[in-house]
Amino acid sequence: MTTKLSPAQMAWRAAQDIADGAYVNLGIGFPELVARFQPPGREAIFHTENGILGFGAAPAPGDEDWDLINAGKKAVTLKPGTAFFHHADSFAMVRGGHLDVAILGAYEVAENGDLANWSTGPKGVPAVGGAMDLVHGAKRVAVMTDHVTKDGKPKLLHRCTLPLTGVGCVTRIYSSHAVIDIADGHFVLREKLPSLTLDALQSMTGATLHLDGPVTDLAVPDL
Repeated sequence: MTTKLSPAQMAWRAAQDIADGAYVNLGIGFPELVARFQPPGREAIFHTENGILGFGAAPAPGDEDWDLINAGKKAVTLKPGTAFFHHADSFAMVRGGHLDVAILGAYEVAENGDLANWSTGPKGVPAVGGAMDLVHGAKRVAVMTDHVTKDGKPKLLHRCTLPLTGVGCVTRIYSSHAVIDIADGHFVLREKLPSLTLDALQSMTGATLHLDGPVTDLAVPDL
């Protein structure tokens, strides 16, 4: 019985909520996997801050063209209609509200929708990068993250303790254990792993999980 979703399974679940034809930016790390799992009959148009729109899946190992990379320096492939443009034009798209969805990683998410996904610590990225623009420019901001840190501490909190990327920007969280919406300043539980009791999930969460209807099983394929 599944006790924790893999990054690929989290990415699969996040992909199910992306509408056909949506313009989508995927953050560095776990969110990059979302591009592998577009549902049948739907096609998202993926954007990357370094200036590509409409790129394809990652190439097979050994087939990489390292002149074709996303913002996370991962190799991508081209599709018919792929467009290249200046870095400044890419950020104009973000800041102009032309992206439907941004899916980002997180160190911490607060119940009011605040996001912290950068750090200046020893292993931190030394700048916030494009995330600060994305959380205010995209029409919808979601997060993909492990539910707890490597040492078992909650990442979903009453208030963030790290420097903020954005204030009140996150609307949905795809965690390794649940799907949680943020509404009216609260975490609202929508789906959870069937192997996990509500009390067990609450013990892993740093703020109260609210219910406003049935909580469905978080069901994903074996990946």
